[in-house]
Amino acid sequence: MFVTGAVWIVVDWQKSISDKEYWQTSAAWLLMLHGGLAMATLVLFGALLPLHAHRAWRSKRNRISGATMLALNSVLIATSFGLYYAGSEAIRPWISDIHIATGFCLPVFLALHIALGRHTSSR
Repeated sequence: MFVTGAVWIVVDWQKSISDKEYWQTSAAWLLMLHGGLAMATLVLFGALLPLHAHRAWRSKRNRISGATMLALNSVLIATSFGLYYAGSEAIRPWISDIHIATGFCLPVFLALHIALGRHTSSR
């Protein structure tokens, strides 16, 4: 997801400065791939909540970083819904900026969440 989103940003930028059809086609394919991966991620995220998150919450482990991960993923889900269905061109750039910023933050917080989880489980 991160890679397709990051590459799309570069391709979309190229699309705006070049009139070549290649960039438009690439941007469309990247968005379709990103959306397809998002659907698969939603399935995995749905499985993660009752299995991993519920068990960790009950054992009182890694709650702050887990709640942060849940919040970041919720923001991505909400903003992707907004990007797909928002009809207002006034708020669409804001939704896009929030989605992009959150998408770039997520891998950092995921690595931190995993590191903290491994640290607390080794105790």
